[in-house]
Amino acid sequence: MAELAQIELTDMAHGGDAVGRYQGRAVFVPMAMPGERVTVALEPSTRSYLRGRLVGIERPSPHRIEPACPYFGRCGGCHWQFIDYAEQLRIKESIVRNALQRIGGIAEPPVAPMLGMQVPWRYRNHVQLRINRRGDVGYLAAGSHEIVPTAHCLIAHPLLETMWDAHRELGVPASEVILRAGIQTGERLAYLQARTQTRKATISPPEDCNVLLRTPGGRRQLLAGDPSLHERVENRTFRISADAFFQNNTLQAELLVRQARELLALQPGRSLLDAYCGGGLLGLSLVDESHTLYGIEWAGASLEDARINSAGRGTFWEGDVEHVLQRQHPHVDAIVLDPPRAGCTAAAVVALAACGASRILYVSCD
Repeated sequence: MAELAQIELTDMAHGGDAVGRYQGRAVFVPMAMPGERVTVALEPSTRSYLRGRLVGIERPSPHRIEPACPYFGRCGGCHWQFIDYAEQLRIKESIVRNALQRIGGIAEPPVAPMLGMQVPWRYRNHVQLRINRRGDVGYLAAGSHEIVPTAHCLIAHPLLETMWDAHRELGVPASEVILRAGIQTGERLAYLQARTQTRKATISPPEDCNVLLRTPGGRRQLLAGDPSLHERVENRTFRISADAFFQNNTLQAELLVRQARELLALQPGRSLLDAYCGGGLLGLSLVDESHTLYGIEWAGASLEDARINSAGRGTFWEGDVEHVLQRQHPHVDAIVLDPPRAGCTAAAVVALAACGASRILYVSCD
């Protein structure tokens, strides 16, 4: 039987678990928040820290609310619906500050307040859903391969929900489906992973929906429309291939671009390197006709999107950032980079530093 303990939670860790201490060891507790006193079942551990499963809340935080989603707690798609949104933003600010203090060694990091959404619902333009053998669609449960069937999702844009059962409409036995939508354009795309080989002739796609199918052997079949869709950020339209990266919150992407433009303050006639450029969202949004733009992207689909979205404005190279920079040796005035979750490699940092930029704007998703 797991040992029960009552602990005071004092902080929120990177990753989203609340943190307290028990007998000198840190305890990480999901579904809880700082300021609460909770009872947890401690999991056995040989590490310097413990994990605790929430059993009871002896003193709840005044910021604890009833989750709006009926699937919350079982579905792994969301983590903080039990925290009011203003407090979520404050906690995120605290996580950034603590990371800069603890890891970066900066005693008083100048962390600005989080810039949140007016309405933090129905914002995602992209979801990846799993499908069980019965054809039920859902997300994976937290820390599990179990599929939690969900008839709807409060953070998915309504355009995505119109495709929720696309696999049933198509008559395709599928194991997962990626749904994407252009929030500003109204375009929709469903990308299914088939469980078995499927004859194209048997399929009747939904109306006004781009549909792609990936067979068990990895071959792609275009069933309807185009293998991509378009989204508009500010006044620029971007092509997005089915499996390419794009910011999943269109409204916040616009805010991100405006903040980046203000912070980078790129003067006329200057040059910009967009490392990890994806489809070109940041780089293309930050330059005008007077600027020189370079982009680097290793994923072929995203690179092709960037070249098409640039309409001939800019030079785009394929490959890892460090290898491309070691080969091309560009000298630029400014750099913007938005790397994958793992961040920059040490070699990429050295190569970027050699570009001579007087200003670097780093966008981090983690």
